[in-house]
Amino acid sequence: MSSSSDVYRFDIIIDKYIIYINNIIFAAGLIGNIFNILVFTKLKVFRGNRCAFYLIIESIVSTILLFIYFIFHIFKKIYGAEPDDISLIVCKLKITFIQSCRLLISSVICFKALDQFFSTNYRVYLRRIPTFKRARYSVIIVTILWVLQTIPYIFFSNIVPSLGCIVTNQALFRYYSYFYYILLNGLFPILISSLFSLFAYRNVRHLIRRQVPIQRRRLDHQMTAMIFVRVLVFVILTLPFTIFQIYKLNININLITDLHYDINQVVATIVTSLLIYNYSLTFYIFLVTSSRFRRQVKYLLLKKCWLPIKCYCCKSNRNAIHPMVTISDASGIELVS
Repeated sequence: MSSSSDVYRFDIIIDKYIIYINNIIFAAGLIGNIFNILVFTKLKVFRGNRCAFYLIIESIVSTILLFIYFIFHIFKKIYGAEPDDISLIVCKLKITFIQSCRLLISSVICFKALDQFFSTNYRVYLRRIPTFKRARYSVIIVTILWVLQTIPYIFFSNIVPSLGCIVTNQALFRYYSYFYYILLNGLFPILISSLFSLFAYRNVRHLIRRQVPIQRRRLDHQMTAMIFVRVLVFVILTLPFTIFQIYKLNININLITDLHYDINQVVATIVTSLLIYNYSLTFYIFLVTSSRFRRQVKYLLLKKCWLPIKCYCCKSNRNAIHPMVTISDASGIELVS
């Protein structure tokens, strides 16, 4: 098989992979993030819960990111090029906005792990550290910080023929390559989130020894287990991208053949897709790993969504007694049992 036919085959693989996977990621991610927002805002058991607040923020930002990726994907399929390769304004805004959103999601995942570690700790003074007010301020502060971090990209991002939208300043490019991709959006959040989620998981196993109300204990168990699995998936999906970025920085570009280049493109497409899965799979991860979360979703669909629609449509039965007219406190307990 000739080298040119190998290159052609790899190009076909990339195109087909991007078409199918991007559509699946967007559709599944949009539905999952909407369900996450509904579950954590509509159910009373999660009201005032800091981790639920972080999950809502993560779902909102993930939905925005998925919309951006999908719009760019559709634009490329229609016009043959991404909008950031055509418009300089779009080029600058894309880099700054996507970077800020990615860093915000990574920060929120770290906040969730830290919050569960503190709130499940046996030391009273540590349990008092996290508050809902501090959670809101933390999100606001890191949002401002990450936006400020991306300001230089507005000035030093340009469209280069055959390369597209890239950073043209060498110092900023080195920062982007070595610090942002490898540390800021790679190793730092991976280490912080995994370390503190493990500590939180260890803490929650000893909650029964403390005099904690059963509802609170069950909710802590549920949230800690969900956050632990979320962090685990975050590490699994982020690590290949970080490793590939380190690999790219150590490539001798003078020795790269066309086949080698296309193989790297295939790998880059796969690891980037894995990274984007972080913005799509959270709801499904919780659904698969948590039986309590499945009951809560079922409760939301039946009691909060289906019955109101049914009552609205069946006007003749408006005066009939429905199960959702009075929901006892036991229902709230059942949701976390």
